[in-house]
Amino acid sequence: METTASQLALGSSLPKLVGNTPLIRLDGIVRELAGVTLLGKAEWANPGGSVKDRAALSMVRDAQARGLLVPSKTLLDATSGNTGIAFAMLGAAMGFPVLLAMPSNVSLERKRILRAYGAEVEWTDPGQGSDGAIRRARGLAAGDPDRFYYADQYSNDANWQAHYQTTGPEIWAQTAGQVTHFVAGLGTSGTFMGTTRRLKEYNPAIQAISFQPDSPFHGLEGMKHMASAMVPAIYDPALADRNLEVETEAAYAMAKRLGREEGLLVGISAAAAVVASLKIAEEEAAHGRQTVIVAVLPDSADKYLSERFWEEA
Repeated sequence: METTASQLALGSSLPKLVGNTPLIRLDGIVRELAGVTLLGKAEWANPGGSVKDRAALSMVRDAQARGLLVPSKTLLDATSGNTGIAFAMLGAAMGFPVLLAMPSNVSLERKRILRAYGAEVEWTDPGQGSDGAIRRARGLAAGDPDRFYYADQYSNDANWQAHYQTTGPEIWAQTAGQVTHFVAGLGTSGTFMGTTRRLKEYNPAIQAISFQPDSPFHGLEGMKHMASAMVPAIYDPALADRNLEVETEAAYAMAKRLGREEGLLVGISAAAAVVASLKIAEEEAAHGRQTVIVAVLPDSADKYLSERFWEEA
């Protein structure tokens, strides 16, 4: 059977496919808001299907360069899904074993993807969310340090540096320096921290808006309600010009709206990013300002299609 160039790219060259994701115009969402351009960074175009490919690759390369991830070690981390999928993909492609601690209530699709990549998973109490997975990963790392390289995405500077080095420059170039507002959600906070730092270097006037769930009990997978959660060590709350809160129900409604009005099936946190961006857009339009908003859309809907909200009116 003939081997194509694309098949070769998805083998040992897979890491080269991470990044350089497109910006998508969401004109329908802001059609009645004069002077506003809303753009979504389509991170599902990464080979592992999410924005977390960037951070995972950065952490792996950093660990290998520093001699922390060697052939005798297993990569270990806590995850709510997308970073774990990225690590599992990279482990399969680059030849290292992966063990993940993850809440047992993550979507069925996430579980199947991890199984397909061959990752080992320690399932944790869903009531404890990502914090419970973090505690389990810490315990495993402490109990057998010779076996594991503990990536610790919540404290690893290579996480936010991935976005400083790639996401920020991409957004600046793709908007020809016209971006006025940047919007991203808070999970590990790496996407927001790294991209904001880089964009502020280009133009300090760019407004950086972070958002998080409005409650400790929410359905925005991968996101943290910072007031009630274990706060990531890489998170600096002073970096945001504003921090918004988004209701789970509003994100569900926007996910369905984007599918029906824009032809885009996005994940729940991506829909939440559009909810937050629309709030900014409405405020800017009310003041008659020319505005270019870029929102990070972490993934597509393919890991969430078993969720019940899609069936609701």
